[in-house]
Amino acid sequence: MPTSRIQTTTKTHPFSDAVSASLCSSIYNGTTFFGHFLLAFLLIGVPHWASAGPVALVGGTLVDGAGGAPLNHSVILINEDRITAVGTEDTLAIPSDATVISTHGMTVLPGLIDMQVHLSELGHSDPVHWQAAYLPIAERVVMPAAASALLLSGVTTARDVASPVSDVLSVQSRIDAWQTPGPSMLISGPALVRYPRADGARYWPIQGVQDTRATVSRLAALGVNYVVVAGAADFSAEELQAITQTVTSKGLSWWALIEHDPDVVAALTAGATGLMGFGTDLNAHWSDLAKGLLALRESKGTPVPWSVGCSVLTHVASLRDSEEPLDDPQWQATLPPLVAEDIRYSMNHLDSRPLFSLYSMRRAVLATRLTEARTAGAQLLMGSDAGAPAQLTAFAAWQEVEALVQEAGLTPAAAIRAATLDAARTLGLSADIGSIAVGKRADIIAVHGDLLRHVDRLQDVAIVIHRGVRYR
Repeated sequence: MPTSRIQTTTKTHPFSDAVSASLCSSIYNGTTFFGHFLLAFLLIGVPHWASAGPVALVGGTLVDGAGGAPLNHSVILINEDRITAVGTEDTLAIPSDATVISTHGMTVLPGLIDMQVHLSELGHSDPVHWQAAYLPIAERVVMPAAASALLLSGVTTARDVASPVSDVLSVQSRIDAWQTPGPSMLISGPALVRYPRADGARYWPIQGVQDTRATVSRLAALGVNYVVVAGAADFSAEELQAITQTVTSKGLSWWALIEHDPDVVAALTAGATGLMGFGTDLNAHWSDLAKGLLALRESKGTPVPWSVGCSVLTHVASLRDSEEPLDDPQWQATLPPLVAEDIRYSMNHLDSRPLFSLYSMRRAVLATRLTEARTAGAQLLMGSDAGAPAQLTAFAAWQEVEALVQEAGLTPAAAIRAATLDAARTLGLSADIGSIAVGKRADIIAVHGDLLRHVDRLQDVAIVIHRGVRYR
């Protein structure tokens, strides 16, 4: 079965919240034929293909993710979900019963690891509208669509940030059970915040040490993989310490979602494992204290991992000024036409969204902030913020890798490593994923062209193999 692709046209009038919510409700409840059709479209999702015997990827240039020299005319043998041999066409015999997949003219690399995605969002630029109309159908429609889009873009492992906990647990389990196509998911459930917010399903307020310990324990009991704290500077030192102690006792880690610059110092002082995002402040420089704390961790051999989510700032102008990116059918491939149309319409009005009024000013200081963080000792990782407003899920991963090269000054090889082995090591999963080596899981992608010369070729993913199964 071929992968479905949808091409939509530009809307000439906005969806009203009431109409959009009504139609999306019909999808969720299956009360209309149209709703049944769209739900079936999502549940069918992206077809997968599995070989009954060994598989051989033959001919491409292998970039192993671990920093090894590129291997031309490579051969990778896979049996079930594991890599069994790596060599070249001259040195490695291909079993006679192997299914051969040509990678000639391609760069072959490990599946990408995205440290920062939003499964409950799809890039709609109006968060208020999205929350009212689409959050109620997140588990049935939005999250499966996002998961499929991530997988088709080459992301084979991803870490979700701040989704409704029951919804994301359901999707995670369906992916693990082969019922929904998607990357292997690590989840935080709702982010913890100091004060109540309108989106209570995705942000849980906590106040006081006792409440903090109880809430973190509740998340751990539900089965989250890590904990996210948004706006660390809003919490007292005692509350942050309670978070650190409780997650440690539960065998988890906590990451600080940066909203303002003081959050960096608060989080690192309290013992956060890592940082996410750059926040909305416009300062060109980090404080001396923040840089000192980054340098201290680096001097101890444990640099602070930081997934930045910066590429929305570098690409939002193209969405604001031109419809050309929205004409690419790739971003719509896993979406119901109704949802794709509504997202596309929202992109036609970026200038009217309060969220984007400061984007150009934040963009102006981005390179300086990235450079200072790196120089101080932070380890930049690929965290695309896929699904956040104006960050289309299908484009987010390659755009973030490109931004690490163009804005942060990483070489293409270093940016690929940030999106593969460095991320796997940070997650404690490097024995299984993050590089292409014998015995590791067969999470492999291939892109047309020379990725080490033209990192934007990552937008042209030709092959996606996850857990030994080919999805593209």
